[in-house]
Amino acid sequence: MAKTVRIRVIVRLRPGVLDPQGKTIGNVLRSLGYVHALRVHTGKVFDIEWNGTLDEAERRQVIEIVEKVLSNPLIETYEIEWPDR
Repeated sequence: MAKTVRIRVIVRLRPGVLDPQGKTIGNVLRSLGYVHALRVHTGKVFDIEWNGTLDEAERRQVIEIVEKVLSNPLIETYEIEWPDR
């Protein structure tokens, strides 16, 4: 029986890819006196409400969505947080 679950996808820039937004935020933090904030790395979080069984075929569909729509594999990595079964 299908039920609605939440799948969280976290997308980050690959190491070595310039992150001007993160750099700007880091500079602002230090200028405000937060001297211990060495670096800031930005990313994106997507919460997908999925109505299904999350069997192997559906999990492959989610991965396909992430790789084709939610991320750019050339410059980004991703992590999928699957719900507990």
